Amino acid sequence: MSAGTSGYDAAHITVLEGREAIRKRPGMYIGSTGVRGLHQMAYEVLGRSVNEVLAAGGGCVDVTLMPDGGIRVVDDGPGIPVEAAGDAGGAGLETLLTRPHTEPAPAGRHTVAWSAYGMGPCVTNALSSRLTAEVRRGGVRWVQEYACGVAVAPPAAAGPATGSGTTIAFRPDADVFGTAECSFAVLADRFMEVALLNRGLYISLTDERPAGGTRSVRFQFPDGPADFVAFLDTESGMCVPPDIIAFAREDVTMAGAVDAALSWRGSSGGQVRSFVNSVPTPEGGVHVDGFRAGVAAAVNAHARRRRLLTAADPDLTTDRVDNVLTAVVSVKLDHPEFEGATRARLGGATVHDCVEQAVREGLGPWLDRHSEQAADIIGGLFRR
Repeated sequence: MSAGTSGYDAAHITVLEGREAIRKRPGMYIGSTGVRGLHQMAYEVLGRSVNEVLAAGGGCVDVTLMPDGGIRVVDDGPGIPVEAAGDAGGAGLETLLTRPHTEPAPAGRHTVAWSAYGMGPCVTNALSSRLTAEVRRGGVRWVQEYACGVAVAPPAAAGPATGSGTTIAFRPDADVFGTAECSFAVLADRFMEVALLNRGLYISLTDERPAGGTRSVRFQFPDGPADFVAFLDTESGMCVPPDIIAFAREDVTMAGAVDAALSWRGSSGGQVRSFVNSVPTPEGGVHVDGFRAGVAAAVNAHARRRRLLTAADPDLTTDRVDNVLTAVVSVKLDHPEFEGATRARLGGATVHDCVEQAVREGLGPWLDRHSEQAADIIGGLFRR
């Protein structure tokens, strides 16, 4: 059908950009206009804060769910540059809050990813009826307010500042989200997960909404994935084993790093949790396959050296070994390659080989140093 007969031509096309596009189709940018979308709005702001404090070598991020439905995120990072202060060298406050993909965060393996969206705080701003940003930088406290993503006024100096950091408080627009409310439990679970995967990071969550009084949780874990494995064992009703085996390695071949930990369970029914740049990969992928192959290779090599397997015995399979493990496999990559748009499964043969090597070389020496325990583990595998 031609444009002339249909009456449809270029004059009927409206190009939407920036906040107009976000407000027109919010689900495209945060996944939902329900509870899941509210959580994503918090993640877009929180992600900037977390990445900033991690780049500075560690710090604190505090999140508060306020009684009026607003959310406040406070960090003690260096503070977002403010254009009105003459700060240069990257995106400033107004740019960050009004343009997608302008966050001056470190790239790749040094960045905590919070979702597949990653649009930055501008999405939160566009979908908030009110947003207030406060920056403490260079001894000055700067404040700026927005309404539905539009600046009410330029950033203004509001007096001296002690320390540095950024506070962003926003009220999700009721015209977009209706009566949906954030879930304290869902946010707490995700915050704990990210803290477990990033040593030294401190995240707190406070809920001021309950009529019975404020509730809060705080997360900080010095041993990363090893603490994660201990948590998983405790959660499943097992005693935390005395030896949690952990290994971490940077590898230029895969342009990233692997950080993993495991414990041997006293019974079958193991579990392996996997992550890429701190985002769960529920369908696994090459990092999980490489981990399993590395564990099986290390166990089989030790068993052959100690003559726990004879020449006639077949190698222990990855399925058999995997069934008695609690493990966390975390890779942080500059350029992750996923199989599909949902990012639920990681691809890339290089990652598989690098993770396998790291696990094999990390686990092998432990088995040799704990030969009696290794013999019990391998004997148990044969009995299953």
